[in-house]
Amino acid sequence: MTESLHAYMRVGIIHFMAFPTAGGPESVQETVRAIALDDYFDAVELTRIGDTETREKVKSILEVSGIDVAFGGQPILLSQGLNINSLDESARQKAIAAMKAGIDEAVEIGAEGFAFLSGAYEEVTKEESYQALISSTKELCAYAKEKGDIKVVHEVFDYDIDKRSLVGPVALAKRYAEEICSEFDNFGLMVDLSHIPLLHESPKESILPIKDYLVHAHMGNCVMADPALPGYGDQHPRFGFPGGENHIDELVEYLQVLKDIGYLNKEKPPILSFEVKPINGEDPYLTIANSKRVLNKAWAKVR
Repeated sequence: MTESLHAYMRVGIIHFMAFPTAGGPESVQETVRAIALDDYFDAVELTRIGDTETREKVKSILEVSGIDVAFGGQPILLSQGLNINSLDESARQKAIAAMKAGIDEAVEIGAEGFAFLSGAYEEVTKEESYQALISSTKELCAYAKEKGDIKVVHEVFDYDIDKRSLVGPVALAKRYAEEICSEFDNFGLMVDLSHIPLLHESPKESILPIKDYLVHAHMGNCVMADPALPGYGDQHPRFGFPGGENHIDELVEYLQVLKDIGYLNKEKPPILSFEVKPINGEDPYLTIANSKRVLNKAWAKVR
């Protein structure tokens, strides 16, 4: 493409993945500010910031810089071992409560979307877990609608390698989205280039069946050839990482599918965020620079 990629997308980055050790208040503010100062980025994705004062300072950074924001509830579930589709009702309610608290924070910082993931399941009770997910998702959508104009977004994860989430394969993702969207207009799905190899699918296989429900997207890499390799599983190493599945050509294919279905468009450019993490002590800022260069090169090859 000769047209600027910024005409078709709002390039974002997942803060808590790019800076996985940014745990202290000053570090969080400093790294969010660094992203906001970089005009390559139109959006940043944040997760829970427990300290109220820090959250207010970050909110000010977002407002003053004019950068858009989305909220990732996935780390809340994963860090606490919570499962939104648990068949243990008390455990499911605990996950729902955590997600509602996340929605509250997302609304507070002005996020346009709140993302989460489904949890582990057993094959013999897969349908029961699916029905539990439906119930939980409807409750979250109803809650979010009460709070304001914010999308509830389910991210599609792998089902048999790392996160082993219920949703999961594209056929189930489509069934799930159809059922929720028949009742709620504030729900959608998120795809991630990092997860597509882990799902044993191609970009077309992963995206085309759910294109009508796609509201958010990530781009990154994964390692799955050998469990002994560094970064194996859903660890989101940089593009070109040794043993990785995704680099320029794979990103070109992904972008082409997203453009062909109209997700990437000039009328209402969506967020498309890097999900990359420094591995083995790599410099986060060099990882980010790598991502921008790869996207620039990939976009030049998109038709």
